[in-house]
Amino acid sequence: MSRFGTMLAVMLLMVAFVQNGWSEPKTITTQKTKDVVIILKNDAGQFTKGKNSFVLEISSAKDKQPMDAGTVSLNTTMTMSGMAPMVAGASLTADRTPGRYMGTIEFADTGTRQVTVSWDGPAGKGSAKFSVPVR
Repeated sequence: MSRFGTMLAVMLLMVAFVQNGWSEPKTITTQKTKDVVIILKNDAGQFTKGKNSFVLEISSAKDKQPMDAGTVSLNTTMTMSGMAPMVAGASLTADRTPGRYMGTIEFADTGTRQVTVSWDGPAGKGSAKFSVPVR
């Protein structure tokens, strides 16, 4: 195949991906702790009421390299006056890329959630807390 033919084939594949809804996930939030940077992403760039799929990335704040965080959890709470807090936990699966986890979580309602991400693995143990809106 000629060089032009190869370039044309690659361009056609790219157009097909874009037309079929393939896109890079958008950042929901980025949180930096002393040693770690946590990034939450999904296709919409936000959490919404109902079931949400997302990507959780954990990297070193020092050198920006992905961390093998080992066992990772993501839980959310939302307090409402006069009621018990609404709690939702995510299901996480480690991706092939170190420091990258695929997750799902379901929210029954909209509102601001307090998120806690915890990890325990070869790169160390820790946790981070931050707020994320659910729209």
